Amino acid sequence: MKKIKIGSRKSELALWQAHTVAFMLKKGGFATEIITTETIGDKILNTSIRKIGSKGVFTEEIEEMLKKGDIDIAVHSAKDMPSRLPEGFSLIAFTKREKPNDVLVSMDKNFSLKKVEKPIVVGTSSVRRVAMMKHFYPHVKTVDVRGNLQTRIKKMQSGVCDALMLAFAGIKRMGFEDLIVCQMPETKFVPPVGQGSMAVEVYDANTDKKIIEQIRRYVNHIPTETILCAERDFLDEIQGGCSIPAFALGECIGNRLALTAGLVSLDGTQLLKKTITGDKEVASEIGKKIGREILNAGGRKILGAIKLPGKQ
Repeated sequence: MKKIKIGSRKSELALWQAHTVAFMLKKGGFATEIITTETIGDKILNTSIRKIGSKGVFTEEIEEMLKKGDIDIAVHSAKDMPSRLPEGFSLIAFTKREKPNDVLVSMDKNFSLKKVEKPIVVGTSSVRRVAMMKHFYPHVKTVDVRGNLQTRIKKMQSGVCDALMLAFAGIKRMGFEDLIVCQMPETKFVPPVGQGSMAVEVYDANTDKKIIEQIRRYVNHIPTETILCAERDFLDEIQGGCSIPAFALGECIGNRLALTAGLVSLDGTQLLKKTITGDKEVASEIGKKIGREILNAGGRKILGAIKLPGKQ
């Protein structure tokens, strides 16, 4: 059977993800090889993601490897994937989603966002998290902390910030659960599109349909795929990316899909959130509908302010 060459970023978390997918494929009898590269998002650590750009920050170099045929599939964090892929590329599988919520990690076990007796500094590289912190906890200062998970934790330990806000999935996968001091409720701090799942990407022209079927058989988790389809179509409808403080979280209950999604302004003063429930067979339409409703409810104004010159 064909050896599957898997493309991945070099960080420990990215490699954990690649090895996890490799293990799934080996159950199907596939031999695998992991090939790594660095993306622009890995190389430029002194600039915020929003200023680097919203599309392809963590994917462009890996997609070039796919196109050249150097790798057969790419494994990404689903939350890093733009809502619209470059022409000729497809997402063919999503792994079962880990708990999607954000968490706070700190060396101070008594850390609390509610303390006001002294200044609180939280580190994050996420535009959404910064905006939500300004909305819910305006007394908290945020600082941009970039790098892989281990690097960020070292920066926190050195005193750059009192706590870090990160995805639970990454913390769990890297074994840092003992540092969690607060789990942010997903009903309040709604996570970004795709958080907690891994996505498998291919370049269509280089991929045999039978191989795709086999990869989907061993890697794809259909309930997660259904939910992420709705979330990603919401993001596509508002034309959002990493520089947009958008959020979305779906849940399947029987044959029904409930999707909560929205936008928050960069200064945190406005938060738009809606929930739509419908048949999971029309997940894509649910995502598009909630996207239109958010745009019509004031989302266009929020997005327009974000895209003004000097605010990129």
